[in-house]
Amino acid sequence: MSEFDLIRRHFTRATPSALLGVGDDAALLQVSAGNVLAVSSDMLVCGTHFFTDADPYLLGHKTLAVNLSDMAAMGANPRWATLALSLPKVDEAWLEQFSAGFFSLAQQHGVELIGGDTTRGPLNLCVTIMGEVPQGKTLRRDGAQVGDEVWVSGSLGDAALGLAHLQGKIDLPEDARIHCLAALHQPTPRVALGLALRGVATSAIDISDGLLSDLGHILERSQVGGEIDFVTLPIPDVMISNELKQRCVLSGGDDYELCFTAPAARHVDILSISEKLNLPLTRIGKIVAGQGWVIQDATGNQLKIESTGYEHFQ
Repeated sequence: MSEFDLIRRHFTRATPSALLGVGDDAALLQVSAGNVLAVSSDMLVCGTHFFTDADPYLLGHKTLAVNLSDMAAMGANPRWATLALSLPKVDEAWLEQFSAGFFSLAQQHGVELIGGDTTRGPLNLCVTIMGEVPQGKTLRRDGAQVGDEVWVSGSLGDAALGLAHLQGKIDLPEDARIHCLAALHQPTPRVALGLALRGVATSAIDISDGLLSDLGHILERSQVGGEIDFVTLPIPDVMISNELKQRCVLSGGDDYELCFTAPAARHVDILSISEKLNLPLTRIGKIVAGQGWVIQDATGNQLKIESTGYEHFQ
């Protein structure tokens, strides 16, 4: 099978919202009036981000999901994506399942695949995603203000626990194993939440490398500090050591939940958003003057943290 046959068979779909989609040297897009274009790229590398025997359907889902999560963090409505694949060989059964997982999630969010590339090499998957957001309504990392509340969506640490189970570090009971592996392999991008937070949140970021690492980006860009109450964090109800649970929740990564800040005066509005979306939103702390974050335990003492999140080059 040639490269072009592979693209036609597995990755060519109708793109009615694009002026020109797959099949030419470049796609042509028209951004809606009054909107700006949000663009993000993420790469998943075999052996670094997923195991060699990863389920291709779930991998197709996750490949797009991690990019949709970036759109959610910007308050952007996802519209278009490109996909670049490096494949060790042409495996049609694998490609059929991978593309099925990718397009199933794409259809849920109205995303059109408008181009990309394929080449022979170690298995790598790279998506560039594009979305629209009204001028002046973008959620950014640099808007947190002293006095803002810090919130997170969903629960934290589930994906990290699932990975720890696969690595043989813990043995999760069946119910927890099913839940945590689903969080790891098939994350839910919080696109609807990102849209709902326009005009409410002062800053936002998706939690991909760990809560403390990603919250740290907000604090650094906004030039503020943060106080986090550990006892308020939405943590997994699993019988494991407190040390491992703390590490998974604070620095485990792969959560793909949103961490955001908002004025205390919008507290009720955020609870209303939570109810409307049927999505738990938890206030975990506040923004203070200074730099960096402080994590407090139930007695108000500062927790000692050894790892803040995943680093590719450390």
